[in-house]
Amino acid sequence: MNIMDFNVKKLAADAGTFLSRAVQFTEEKLGQAEKTELDAHLENLLSKAECTKIWTEKIMKQTEVLLQPNPNARIEEFVYEKLDRKAPSRINNPELLGQYMIDAGTEFGPGTAYGNALIKCGETQKRIGTADRELIQTSALNFLTPLRNFIEGDYKTIAKERKLLQNKRLDLDAAKTRLKKAKAAETRASIWAEEVTKSEQELRITQSEFDRQAEITRLLLEGISSTHAHHLRCLNDFVEAQMTYYAQCYQYMLDLQKQLGSFPSNYCNNNQTSVAPAPSASSNVIGSSALSSTSGLVITSPSNLIDLKECSGSRKARVLYDYDAANSSELSLLADEVITVFSVVGMDSDWLMGERGNQKGRVPITYLELLN
Repeated sequence: MNIMDFNVKKLAADAGTFLSRAVQFTEEKLGQAEKTELDAHLENLLSKAECTKIWTEKIMKQTEVLLQPNPNARIEEFVYEKLDRKAPSRINNPELLGQYMIDAGTEFGPGTAYGNALIKCGETQKRIGTADRELIQTSALNFLTPLRNFIEGDYKTIAKERKLLQNKRLDLDAAKTRLKKAKAAETRASIWAEEVTKSEQELRITQSEFDRQAEITRLLLEGISSTHAHHLRCLNDFVEAQMTYYAQCYQYMLDLQKQLGSFPSNYCNNNQTSVAPAPSASSNVIGSSALSSTSGLVITSPSNLIDLKECSGSRKARVLYDYDAANSSELSLLADEVITVFSVVGMDSDWLMGERGNQKGRVPITYLELLN
């Protein structure tokens, strides 16, 4: 029974406090009650915290969009995170494109120029996809997680203490209003002297609680500067992760460009023979400058190959990329191997005879790079 009485009394007291705060808040909005203003320093700290919270949320959400443009995937990851379960691994767009290219190149034939190029492009796209996955993981760990921890942790604590401070201020102002009314009534009737004493005591208590809560809130808010310093370090980590990612992508594409640059624009397959393009004046200039700047390596140009066909003797040549022989008269080639080549009178201008050990056969002239 005593416990029940206590609960009823506590409920009544809480209801009375809530009602008193509601009345004070309403009267302040209507301009019928005075409001205790926070000191300028505390107001600045509150403004700084609110500003930090707003911009942190915007930066965090837009970074998530940047790293994962697919909104459905973001929602799925959010659900798994809330369920405290690991999201299933999903192939990303560069990896999917790379796989399509590899499958197409395999279907067309790795020995054809287009098929070989597709495979090399596909492998590069898959490497970019792996780099993209690493960027997402690193950014989530070193950048997004600290920002999210601030929003869901530190700022929630600040908001809770700020709300408590607001309630203490309302209690303080309500006590001031009651004291003011009691003193006004005391001048008309001495019976209100006891009420004045009670109101003064209540005012001292509420003032003490308000001051204590203001100090707690101030200390928490002053930690925002440390939060900014921490987020600055996280931002540096994010920029470094992006630099690594873009440097990897650049290097992958640079290597791919070099590989594709060695492919002929017209190539042979099982049903066609390639036609070597006529050299231009600019290519002759480039070829001569490259020839003078390298040791032991001659960049193959159509004129080099024509000279070889017009002279007697054999030369060493490096194979630019794989070639599958179409019939027994041709010689299959492997990229980067070195073979011996020589011309045969009456042979088609797009072909040379190739020799590897005891094996001989025709080889397409545009698959070769002559060596000194």
